[in-house]
Amino acid sequence: MSSEKREPRQKNGWRRSLKTTRVGRTYLVITVGIGLGALNTGNNLLYLVLGFLLSIIVLSGVLSERVIADVRVKRLLPDGAFAHEPFALRYEVSRVKGRAFAVKVSEGGGTLEGWAWIPTVLAGSPVTVRADVTAPRRGPLRLKQVQISTFFPFGLFEKSRTVDLEDLILVWPRRGFSCDPPEADHGRMSGESGNQRHRDGAGDIQGLRELGELEDARRVHWKKSATAGKLLKVEREREDRKQYTLRIDDDAPGDHLERACEETAALTNRLLGEGNDVGLEAGGRRIRPASGPGHEKRILSALASLGYAVPRSEPLP
Repeated sequence: MSSEKREPRQKNGWRRSLKTTRVGRTYLVITVGIGLGALNTGNNLLYLVLGFLLSIIVLSGVLSERVIADVRVKRLLPDGAFAHEPFALRYEVSRVKGRAFAVKVSEGGGTLEGWAWIPTVLAGSPVTVRADVTAPRRGPLRLKQVQISTFFPFGLFEKSRTVDLEDLILVWPRRGFSCDPPEADHGRMSGESGNQRHRDGAGDIQGLRELGELEDARRVHWKKSATAGKLLKVEREREDRKQYTLRIDDDAPGDHLERACEETAALTNRLLGEGNDVGLEAGGRRIRPASGPGHEKRILSALASLGYAVPRSEPLP
């Protein structure tokens, strides 16, 4: 979910971290052993090998710094994500000059678990990559940092650089097991989707009638209209649709509220998939019953923000 249509703030500070890989630890042990052997024996050949091994370490540090120093990154956020479920987070990685090799991009601070891998980044040719990440909880989740790492050139060390990059993503409740639905709402259903007539639906054909003003021309039967000399509209049978309003007590304790949000999210998906209209009453907010993928996202966004203060400066769906 994109927070705003603006360039995110990105700071390039001198924040580096260095971790030794398993191969690197073995390499260091061998280097120390050869160094001790050279000191004890005074063998010139051992000194030569020691110098070569140390030069490899220095070369690794210089080349890895050249790889991560000029890399730019920007997040491409999804419309939403479910907690504890992998979702696609994309990064646009670019470089002003030169080339970068074996670049790893991940979220700093442990906010999201997962990373993306890029073999090569060329200057002036942005690369978009996908990372399968997992959010630890529902609700608005603020992303503050991106970590750029590389194992280049020898895989002895993982050198990382941290970049400040602020975004906000709304994490929907985890889809758990759904309970039995409540009783359907009684009374007249509001809106076009709640029309109780048995015509103008998507079922079997019931007949033809003349197209009225301001009616959808996509229902016109063109062959019959050409024969009759007037526009005839196809009438199809509409099945009865039930209407449900799901309610959540936002004063419930934390664990009970989380479980209620997860069950409501699963129940919403189930009822909408069966062709029903679903509404929500939670946290002083009421969403009128309706259907469709966009309506499901509105309900999920309301469930995600339940119990959290969402900053007004960051528009959410």
